[in-house]
Amino acid sequence: MEYAAGVDVGSTQTKAVLLNETREIVGRALIDTGANVVQAAENAYLEALKSGDLREEEVEYVIGTGYGRYKVTFGDAQVTEISCHGRGAVHMFPGTQTVLDMGGQDTKGIRVNSKGEILDFCMNDKCAAGTGRFLGAAAQALEIPLDELGPTSLKAERPVRISTTCTVFAESEVISWLGKGKKIEDILLGVHQSMGSRSLGLLRRVGIEREVTFTGGVARNVGMVSVLNEVLGFPVNVSEESQFMGALGAGLFAMDRILARLTSRPPRRSTTTTSSSSSCSSPAAPSWRPGSATSPTTSCSSRGATRSPPPSCASASRPSAKRTAWRTSTPSSAASTAGASSRRTRPRRPSRG
Repeated sequence: MEYAAGVDVGSTQTKAVLLNETREIVGRALIDTGANVVQAAENAYLEALKSGDLREEEVEYVIGTGYGRYKVTFGDAQVTEISCHGRGAVHMFPGTQTVLDMGGQDTKGIRVNSKGEILDFCMNDKCAAGTGRFLGAAAQALEIPLDELGPTSLKAERPVRISTTCTVFAESEVISWLGKGKKIEDILLGVHQSMGSRSLGLLRRVGIEREVTFTGGVARNVGMVSVLNEVLGFPVNVSEESQFMGALGAGLFAMDRILARLTSRPPRRSTTTTSSSSSCSSPAAPSWRPGSATSPTTSCSSRGATRSPPPSCASASRPSAKRTAWRTSTPSSAASTAGASSRRTRPRRPSRG
């Protein structure tokens, strides 16, 4: 069984997901990112391994995503969170055509096709208004835990109008409404409606097409889900995995690369010749990977008595060790040395200790 992993290092939380060959989630983890981004990625990955009862050696490929994707030092590749959220959303909800990803510091509107490929996107990467940070400022001003914001807002009867679109001044406006005697639930619903209005404008810039899938940490907020349903005029797709959608997409990309490698393995060749004059050549692989002792196309010929092909022919076959194809270094100019290959040391995976 082959396993792949996706690690999504977000601004506030880090997520990790493990997938098997059938693209089912077999392990996952969610931790706070904190100040040490590298450590957060490693801890989330180890927690996911523990959750799936897997060893590190069983995971064939790891892809990092999120704003801290380049800090996943043990990963094999990096993919942007926009591509990962689009891919994960379509995998979870095949009818998805529009994705709204609302994270801790930015919000993205994404339009995708049926394969999860990105057609267009728009994001508010220069302002935290309309993001999880906006809700955090309101929670701090009202002294309410974040996980209680949504349920409390649903109790509102007369929501106030939050005029500011700046997170910095949101706390001041919330305190101002409290001073005017407004109820906490009415203020909170006004905050959610302000965010919903900004999200609607973002989605209109890329084009709103049903179905719309809501991803990111704010997708856990039932008040935000309710407001989006109201402003869009139809329900958005939300699941328990919405917060893991980026890590899920990264894991899917990793599994694609594993399966592509497995299906592209060349057929096994005979190791003996039967004629007095014969030739052997390495099968043409779909894509040559660094680390082989020979060039992408290697050929040799033997004359005279029947014998096994010389070492240079045998070296053209793919190494049997797992993961060698993408973790070996570029071959040196002295590629004629039979069976020789130079391998670079891969960044050490996090230790369980």
